[in-house]
Amino acid sequence: MIVDDSPWFLDAARVLLDREGVTVVGVASNGVEALRRVEELRPDVVLLDIDLGGESGFELARRLQEKGDRQPARLILISTHDEEDYAELIAASPAVGFLPKVTLSATAVRGLVERRDGADHADRLSGPRGT
Repeated sequence: MIVDDSPWFLDAARVLLDREGVTVVGVASNGVEALRRVEELRPDVVLLDIDLGGESGFELARRLQEKGDRQPARLILISTHDEEDYAELIAASPAVGFLPKVTLSATAVRGLVERRDGADHADRLSGPRGT
């Protein structure tokens, strides 16, 4: 699912990802719509714009992670801004990573998800009891 306040970007990103083999199950343009659509569609991954025209993507990311009683969607923050501009906020967020909008691709999305899944798996293997 893609959450962005730009109708142009929503259309372009959907076409690009669909063409590259990623099924985009839905889009949203604001926080209220995103919360409703995530509950309804239960996407595996949510691409979430940091700046939703006056709404904070960081705040929405937190709310999305807290919502529901199932495994939350993996969140990937996106923006036209450089990662360095938001590095501390990105690191403190529940997102698995960040992608500049200009580098958006199925390969980049899969790479972030797989890298995070691998890190989570490694954390479980080297947990407190060393199992």
